[in-house]
Amino acid sequence: MTTTAELAAFARDVEYESLSGPVRDELKKRLLDSLGIAVGAMEAETSAVVRSTVDEYAGDGDCRLWGSGRHTSPVAAAMYNTTLVRYLDYMDSFLAPGETPHPSDNVAAVLAVAEQQGRSGAELLASLAVAYEVQGELAWNAPVRGRGWDHVTHTVVSAATAAGDARGLDTEQLRNAIGIAGTAHNALRVTRTGGINEWKGVASANAARNAVHSVVLADHGMEGPVDLFEGQKGWKEVISGPFQLDLDTGCERVLDTMTKRYVAETYAQSAVEGIVELAAGEDIDHERVEAITLQTFHGAALIIGGGEGNRHDVQTKAQADHSLPYMLSAALVDGELTRESYTPERIHREGVQRLLETVSVDEDDTLTERFEAGAMPAIVDVAVDDGTVYRVEKDAFAGHPSKPMSWDDLVAKFESMTADRYDEAHRDRIVETVRGIEDHEVADLVALLD
Repeated sequence: MTTTAELAAFARDVEYESLSGPVRDELKKRLLDSLGIAVGAMEAETSAVVRSTVDEYAGDGDCRLWGSGRHTSPVAAAMYNTTLVRYLDYMDSFLAPGETPHPSDNVAAVLAVAEQQGRSGAELLASLAVAYEVQGELAWNAPVRGRGWDHVTHTVVSAATAAGDARGLDTEQLRNAIGIAGTAHNALRVTRTGGINEWKGVASANAARNAVHSVVLADHGMEGPVDLFEGQKGWKEVISGPFQLDLDTGCERVLDTMTKRYVAETYAQSAVEGIVELAAGEDIDHERVEAITLQTFHGAALIIGGGEGNRHDVQTKAQADHSLPYMLSAALVDGELTRESYTPERIHREGVQRLLETVSVDEDDTLTERFEAGAMPAIVDVAVDDGTVYRVEKDAFAGHPSKPMSWDDLVAKFESMTADRYDEAHRDRIVETVRGIEDHEVADLVALLD
């Protein structure tokens, strides 16, 4: 039976030495990926909204608000810095049959606490490993999407467990922190259904903030409901239903995490890669396209294909990166899908708006079975005005766990996100520090983000 005691004991047992070479390497890749994306989001309007809010309520402290030169509390830093990691929708994802959370939602919270506590890079990796293992196990064994809860309901538990570990809480304190976080901060799925707005990209930052706040409360002596999961009207009864986690101190769930090649929702990655390849290989003129048909799996059709709201009415960035019709249309027109694909000018182009109305998304049971077996399948047909139909079929994409990105791939992605802010020498220092993080202090790394 999964309990707060089990989670707390697991976190206290994970050490840098318990992690294999491949696990350490993948954690470093996720760290670099998260930092690059965060830098790329520093000038976003929504990031500025969160920053101004944090500035209003937060005082001075030991944790950096990345890119600002300012120090604040770990709670405020978790809120703002997680917004940077998450907002562009370019972050990593854990692929489970019933849930697809983003474990990198934990990174900024753990970094903030580790920075405040003066942790080493090796200790940071151990705490990040805890976050990825807990998030992955919850997604696999206790999906909540179908019961009306948002996936950041998992994040507040994983982030509290990992941040509490980084804070150095003892087992009982950590149980209290998890109990507070998991009882008080459960998020509704309405965030990602119907009309999508900017909260979609900030909900995980709120969860990270709440997790760190719960950790600080527990460290100051606040007791929490340690029967969070199994208690009467507790998490299992109300949120998830019965489940059991299989937590492993080797923390290999990070190996099942994908990284994004395109700035697009997770379930769109294979389809977008396919249509980009098709457009280039066949030299398709988008003005001649009469219809785009996507056959996909249940989750993609439900979340970004129209099952949870109209995905053809696209006016904003938040709607665009949650719409298969928009993402496929923009990718076909531009031959790419980047940050610039979500500017108002790009979204409202007549050609893209016309094309997205031709897109149909069809759920296929066979593809759903393949997805649940570990693939991310997509079949895209593009019909043009002379009757020709071009087809591409994909089982995965560059960045899927079966086709993981190399260090070279991730460094290139990092450079694409950070070139406007840092010169080559500074970018190289960040990359080198992350790759050798066990030989550095956490403070060495975050100091490079000013």
